[in-house]
Amino acid sequence: MITVMTPAATVLPDPPTAILDLDLARPSELKVPGGAAAPPPAGGPVLALVRRHSHPLGMVTATAAPGDTSGLRAALLAAGTGLGATPVVPPPTAAATPSLTVIVCTRDRTELLPPCLDALLQAAPAAAELLLVDNAPSDLATHDLIRDRYGDRIRYLCEPAPGVSRARNTGLAAATGEVCAFTDDDTLPDPGWLRALLETFRTDARIGCVTGLVLPAELDTPSQVAFERHCGFSRGFAPRIWSLADQGGDPPVPYTVSRFGTGANMAFRTEALRAIGGFDEAAGAGTPTRGGEDLLAFLGVLTAGRLVAYAPDALVWHRHRRTPSALRAQVYGYGVGYGAFLAAVLVNRPAMLADLVRGLPAMLPLAPGRRRPDKEPAPRELVRLQCRGLLVGPLSYLVSRGRRRTRGGARP
Repeated sequence: MITVMTPAATVLPDPPTAILDLDLARPSELKVPGGAAAPPPAGGPVLALVRRHSHPLGMVTATAAPGDTSGLRAALLAAGTGLGATPVVPPPTAAATPSLTVIVCTRDRTELLPPCLDALLQAAPAAAELLLVDNAPSDLATHDLIRDRYGDRIRYLCEPAPGVSRARNTGLAAATGEVCAFTDDDTLPDPGWLRALLETFRTDARIGCVTGLVLPAELDTPSQVAFERHCGFSRGFAPRIWSLADQGGDPPVPYTVSRFGTGANMAFRTEALRAIGGFDEAAGAGTPTRGGEDLLAFLGVLTAGRLVAYAPDALVWHRHRRTPSALRAQVYGYGVGYGAFLAAVLVNRPAMLADLVRGLPAMLPLAPGRRRPDKEPAPRELVRLQCRGLLVGPLSYLVSRGRRRTRGGARP
């Protein structure tokens, strides 16, 4: 059985669900996230990304018979023809491809790193600078892994103060590339990820930030499926560009930056990110706010007069949390982070107060009419957790900001 998934109605099968990748231009190459050849199907539900000449078109679901690779491939090819035309991507200008630094931040999750970094090496141009920032590590495991497995190809940095924003700013300070790309230790970069980011920057010198498509790398457990059903990272398969002049929608663009993308897949012109002060170190994982630092960076770039672009060709695969307790913590953390983001906007950009208050009901992630149409309604438990976190978020930001001031504020 084959089902074509449309943006308006995404219904994921129950776990375990195999994740596959098929390019209509290369129908004999059925792959798994990260670019390796897919093994024969074990049987059961399949979720497949369908592309044409590397451009993502959409997702389809199927039910595979054990060992029937040819039947599965034929069914996915037939379903893929219903996904429409290849997205129109503006051609790059004659500008030179910018130099690149890739920054991966991690904290005591050494076991996640080899798949992520191996995939990154496959995606990275030979001249790219690759930095691994070890944030407040409890031991030398990550240091030893980078030294023993990756040698000089990946540069190890240690940031002793906890907080993902602190770690990202450490990478930003060390970066030599004209573009800084960021991803997390629980992702698998697609082979074309970095090329697509750089090509998007080349299309317009005004672009200060590019985000990309994030799809699930695995859907093995009920918690992973629940996350993808109700709050997955995908922002669709159509390229987009936003500017401060784009006032369409209610509320206008500056107050709905969560639609731009996520910190697991983002890149900035290095000088543009440095010009806004990098990431707010009072926000993000590892602080009381648990998140929101990526949204603040998107907003900072936008309000500085730059463009923000979304490039679905720039794909990373994300390994969602596997257990119910980790899912609940993540959803609660998203609520806290979004509440912290709203508080940070008021604290750092008081001129936005009037518009923020006017548009607040429509900005809330769970507000009526604001739920993304490609996601199913969230279970009540997840709604309650996110709402509880949202209420805690503003105070969390103020507490985190106060702690930074107590410690002297600026980094040494």
